[in-house]
Amino acid sequence: MTTRVVVVDDQALVRRGFAMILAEEVDIEVVGEAGDGRQALTVCAHQQPDVVLMDVRMPVMDGVEATRRITQSSHTRVLMLTTFDLDSHVYDAIRAGASGFLLKDVRPEQLAHAVRTIAAGEMLIAPAITRRLVEEFVRGPQPGHTPAALDQLTDREREVLMLVAAGHSNAEIAGHLFLSDTTVKTHVTRILTKLGLRDRVQAAVLAYESGLVRPGQSRPDSQ
Repeated sequence: MTTRVVVVDDQALVRRGFAMILAEEVDIEVVGEAGDGRQALTVCAHQQPDVVLMDVRMPVMDGVEATRRITQSSHTRVLMLTTFDLDSHVYDAIRAGASGFLLKDVRPEQLAHAVRTIAAGEMLIAPAITRRLVEEFVRGPQPGHTPAALDQLTDREREVLMLVAAGHSNAEIAGHLFLSDTTVKTHVTRILTKLGLRDRVQAAVLAYESGLVRPGQSRPDSQ
């Protein structure tokens, strides 16, 4: 299947460069471009892309607000791009519904891989940006009581959720828990349904904010 992509950046050369890189991939089609968040809303409403490459800092409407509106009104997934690994908008963008976050100095092959990963329903966050997110969680208020919705999860679903929050893919989770990929996908779907969440990124945020997962924790048995 072909992944349909819209590229959004206020710098025309950067935007065109990303579009040209992706256009070389046989399974990726660039169906539109936009120079700011407001234009992105119009293009996405018309094209209904699978993935949007979204710059964070833009005039008229920034990438965070555009991401919030796009993810609220469609199933389009957003991959944020920024020049700064310590961008103050990182946490806001993830909460707004972004499914991934990369630095703009990413290599061409990494960019194509990121698009495919996001389109497949996984989340992808550059290591430097992951550190920023952890810092935000550590500096934020201490987790309160566990949301009642988490009580609906089985023990196995909690294990899967913790591994999702740690950034593991379905294949990695399957290896950790000695399950099939199909079983893991089923668990993830049930978790999102029970918690009323859109995707894995929102699940990861909830796991951290509730205290189910602590910054630096990579496996459920590391508690």
